[in-house]
Amino acid sequence: MRLTPEQRAVLEDVTQFIYREARLQDEHRYDEWEKLWTHDGLYWVPANGEGGDPEHEMSIIYDNRSRIGLRVRQFYTGKRFSQTPQSRLRRLVSNVEVVEDDGREIRAASNAMVFESQTRGDTVWASRNEYTLRREGEDLRMVRKKVVLVNNQTALWSMAFLI
Repeated sequence: MRLTPEQRAVLEDVTQFIYREARLQDEHRYDEWEKLWTHDGLYWVPANGEGGDPEHEMSIIYDNRSRIGLRVRQFYTGKRFSQTPQSRLRRLVSNVEVVEDDGREIRAASNAMVFESQTRGDTVWASRNEYTLRREGEDLRMVRKKVVLVNNQTALWSMAFLI
């Protein structure tokens, strides 16, 4: 499928947004990461497969905007002992695609691999990330982020960072 110049520009904006989000997470710059969210943001990491209804099924993370802010503030208390010392992280993001663009909100998706180095050892987290992004002026903001971990049906290490 050939993209129009407008579709190409949207894909580039979305790709740069996702790359920036990944960098902020890798660098533990969660206060800046939090600012990428809209006031009604929803962050979901389902357990046991693709995830059905997070209101009725188990989730690894299912945070509304208020809970996202609380989670970020907890990182800065110095009492997150699972992050002492802080994990060293690097994300590889690929297969960024715009699924739908209605002019106000954009549904997008990407694949990611996160390498975590921690005192307990090294872990690789692989996921398919689904985004709903909203245009706010010249900027994009996350309305919804769903992270489907490839191995979410098995016992997982403590994920003391934001995936």
